[in-house]
Amino acid sequence: MVICEVAKRARKLNSFQSISLSLCISIVKIFALDLKMAGNPHYEGDPKAVEKINNGYNVKPRALNIVWGNDPRYWEVPSSSDSNKPAELLQVCWLEVTGSVDINPKKRCEVAFEVSLTPDAFGWGGAPVYIMAKRGKKGKFAWKKEPLITSNNNNSNEGSEVFYIKTTSKPDPENLEDTKLYFGLYEVWSGKWKGGLKINKVIVKELLDSSS
Repeated sequence: MVICEVAKRARKLNSFQSISLSLCISIVKIFALDLKMAGNPHYEGDPKAVEKINNGYNVKPRALNIVWGNDPRYWEVPSSSDSNKPAELLQVCWLEVTGSVDINPKKRCEVAFEVSLTPDAFGWGGAPVYIMAKRGKKGKFAWKKEPLITSNNNNSNEGSEVFYIKTTSKPDPENLEDTKLYFGLYEVWSGKWKGGLKINKVIVKELLDSSS
């Protein structure tokens, strides 16, 4: 009888220890997540995820700066081992995704965001996105407004919807020293919650004919 009682207590103790350990692990994970978001809730792009291509760059999602990108409640950002996967917006009211590359300041450039909507995308009716680009920190923004869904609120662009925007038509003679091209995708004006947007990549190309 004594041996049986000891065995029962041992099992209860082991069960309690197992529950306590699981609880501690959960608390540590939550604490680590809070620390990560408290340190910087925004994802900072990895420059290693930028690929040089003919006359330009292929900018993978991991190379982009994403506001709230470090918070898994709002974004799913691919890991370094899955850098070809898209970054997916789960839910957010402030959409701001930016990046930069080095370009020839004497040539015009084209910036193309390739994005797609998931079947359960929401919040895009009456909330068009803006694509912006500028040369150097002192440059002027070129921009384009683009709706993601049609007026009947159907996700008609589900799949691969590509956006194009060009920088200023003529190189700025007073800004030829700065080779940076800054670009971004924004929707911060409607205040609406939205989700289901996948950012597949950004293509930046130098236009061969600088006068066109």
